[in-house]
Amino acid sequence: MISVMVVDDNPIVRAALSGFLALCPEVRVCAQAADGREAVALARRDRPAVTLLDHRMPVADGLSVLGELVAHTRVLVLTSDPSPQLIAGMLRGGARGYLVHGAFDPAELHRAVLAVVAGQGWLSPVAAAVAAAAVREQAEHERTRRDLAERRRLARSRFGLTRREQEVLAQLAQGLSNAAIAHRLMLAEKTVKNHLQHIFAKLGVASRTEAVVVWTGRR
Repeated sequence: MISVMVVDDNPIVRAALSGFLALCPEVRVCAQAADGREAVALARRDRPAVTLLDHRMPVADGLSVLGELVAHTRVLVLTSDPSPQLIAGMLRGGARGYLVHGAFDPAELHRAVLAVVAGQGWLSPVAAAVAAAAVREQAEHERTRRDLAERRRLARSRFGLTRREQEVLAQLAQGLSNAAIAHRLMLAEKTVKNHLQHIFAKLGVASRTEAVVVWTGRR
């Protein structure tokens, strides 16, 4: 039998989910909890194979106790909140699946529980879209990081910029003033001015804007 804990502050929702699961001969509801703290205590005691976890609850919400729960049980989030921030937070925190109330039926809930028990994931369409967007964002972040590293490498080899000069130029490209650059890099403002003079000379430019254009490769 697959033991399942149902966690939701609404007793009607808990009863409905338990009723859905009662239709599955291989599933047994072993515990119910009305808040996150109670859920953690029951998870430690009963070690359910799967926990159906709501987010918005009194005492402690689902996201705040997720880290403790996943040490004892596989978590399948069932909540009415489809916000990308919550979905991303739950998935990063270790949830194995995410379903949105009103967007699944008993048959899909059954399939989701079986998938989570088997070590797989189960995402509603909105959660899947958020997960895909997160992957794309991470890939874009990695490309940006590689591009910046390559620009710095080229600047060092082509223009002979020192590491400190590259750091100053990187701050300049963010639109910071000399004073702000000095504060961020823990330098004297006069030192920043000297670095900029050397940077301008090495890049063959006469202004801050031209230096940034050369640095970012937008000529």
